[in-house]
Amino acid sequence: KRFESVLKTLLQSSICYLGPMCAPLSKTRSLSALLPRALIGAETLTRSASMASVASSARDAPELPPFAYTPPAYTGSSKAEVLKLRKEFMNPAIFHFYKDPVMITAGKQQYLYDETGRRYLDCFAGIVTVSCGHCHPAVDAAVARQMEKLQHTTTIYLNDQVASYAKELSERFPKSSNLKVCYFVNSGTEANELAFLLARLYTGNYDMIALRNAYHGISQATSAALGLSTWKHNVPTSFGMHHAMHPDGYRGPFGADVDAYVNDLESTIRCSTSGQIAGFVHETIQGVGGAVPLLDGYLSKVYERVRAHGGVCIADEVQTGFGRTGSKYFGFENHGVTPDIVTMAKGIGNGLPIGAVVTTPEIAHTLASKLHFNTFGGNPMVMAGARAVLQVIEDDRLQANSAEVGGYLLTRLRELAEKHDIIGDVRGKGLMVGVELVKDRATKEPATDQAAVVFEMAKDMGVLLGKGGLHGNVFRIKPPMCFTKADVDFLIGVLDICFAKL
Repeated sequence: KRFESVLKTLLQSSICYLGPMCAPLSKTRSLSALLPRALIGAETLTRSASMASVASSARDAPELPPFAYTPPAYTGSSKAEVLKLRKEFMNPAIFHFYKDPVMITAGKQQYLYDETGRRYLDCFAGIVTVSCGHCHPAVDAAVARQMEKLQHTTTIYLNDQVASYAKELSERFPKSSNLKVCYFVNSGTEANELAFLLARLYTGNYDMIALRNAYHGISQATSAALGLSTWKHNVPTSFGMHHAMHPDGYRGPFGADVDAYVNDLESTIRCSTSGQIAGFVHETIQGVGGAVPLLDGYLSKVYERVRAHGGVCIADEVQTGFGRTGSKYFGFENHGVTPDIVTMAKGIGNGLPIGAVVTTPEIAHTLASKLHFNTFGGNPMVMAGARAVLQVIEDDRLQANSAEVGGYLLTRLRELAEKHDIIGDVRGKGLMVGVELVKDRATKEPATDQAAVVFEMAKDMGVLLGKGGLHGNVFRIKPPMCFTKADVDFLIGVLDICFAKL
């Protein structure tokens, strides 16, 4: 009786999915004929409360752009079993998107596939990590070739992959910058920790300045630089780290007054430190904080102040690097500044576990006073893949694509904002974009609940968004850099329907 009641509800929406072994069902089928299939897919009926809404959203959705690819058939554990194993054996602090989580089993270019073979438009790129596109053949081939020869060795031996990659990576920096000494680690968190250590050793100072709303990792050292309470535990972590107001033209207390934010940083140094600092760390577009760009003109003035107080300047390019902003290869170049240390991860490896720090020979020399080593930093397979990423970004013109398609995306989103008052701000550069939802444009009260509803509806229609900001009311649209204008049109069509339903 329970199955029959659920099926009647679902059939009213014309579309019903009852597990990987069942076909879509039509309301023209007799209920008695459907019951055996319902029993086969019985495990999915536990989600029946939300399925009618899913079906309604899917029915209204525009069609995904054509894409000539069929993912391999999935033969692994069921979604329910995977969720059970995750709850029982994995870190309880990790979270998943969506009330009914998506299980991803395959990916190609800008698309992801679940265990049933359903295709989704990936607008978050594995949290801004997949730069070239999922399973890019050139990256896959480079890793496979190296894997057949040598899977792992460390920098205690010579290997051509890591040495060649260091040269090729350093060549991506402005020639006048003197940024040419590379350290390789496994993540952005590790890269930022190392950058903090370099800054403190080089200057002989300890105190550092970060920005509010910032994210630089969640290790013991990098959590000190966090400017978001949602990621900070109530344990001592912030020794020597002080936060200045981030120059946010939309929500910042000083509006678009660049000098006021610069003076706030100066005041932080004078009032919270000895007056001598080790460094200043910043993103150029705050990623986790909601795709918040730093105001133009801010960094050039702040760099002068930081260096006047004995510090070095650290640009965190974990999310903005490698052409994602379109106009420049690295985000700091958009601001006309030259940092002393640059940290990178995520898109540098297209999903491979790699982070990097690039600095000047003078700063690098300070670390040589003691031994330094990283077991997996410089792994040959990862280096081979990272070298291929650099080449693909050039061969596929992904920076130019980020500029062109990103510009089109921003235009379409701003057109959408003219239609829907819930959109308070559209911001970003290239394919690093934020859409902030507010209940009222005058008060800018965060529309957190509404964002959650749209987030779910968009997924049901085939769009996987990112979400961020202190209040969880910002959509982070940061797709693989092979994103197309057709993808933008599909995304806008889905969002238009979602906002109209609120």
